Amino acid sequence: MVGLERGTVELEPYQPSWSDEYGAEVTRLNDAVGDRVRRFEHIGSTAVEGMPAKPIVDVLALVDEFATATDLVEPLEAHGYERRPDEVDGRVFLAKGPPENRTCYLSIAELGSAFHEERVAFREALRDDPELAARYASLKRRPAERYPENRERYTAEKEAFVRVVLG
Repeated sequence: MVGLERGTVELEPYQPSWSDEYGAEVTRLNDAVGDRVRRFEHIGSTAVEGMPAKPIVDVLALVDEFATATDLVEPLEAHGYERRPDEVDGRVFLAKGPPENRTCYLSIAELGSAFHEERVAFREALRDDPELAARYASLKRRPAERYPENRERYTAEKEAFVRVVLG
């Protein structure tokens, strides 16, 4: 089951169903945007087997040109997505579900962009190194417990670890 109130932090143990949720969302996205997306990637902690995570599936849609990302906003809004302010250069960010039950985060970025490369590299580092994944899981639990109502602080607490992994 996926879904979490906007702005809150609640980690759940890894659920194998998150992979199925990702696949179902990609099917829905393909119906909404057709062939304008080159490919999709499952990113974030729900993409790492065994990793505790907020129960929100993170999807990365990759396009050939950044202009395509902004062109996709309107059709995605018609399919239940809401464009959110973007504090990260090089992506369009949307959330699916009402604020009290966000189920999917969708980032649209250019294929080969820094945003794309970093998200996939971090996911792969966690998938490839169980010790690294265990350290990250432990790190995530502390700010999740301290800041259950402050998503920004939770994210900031993890940033240094992510930067070290990405080198």
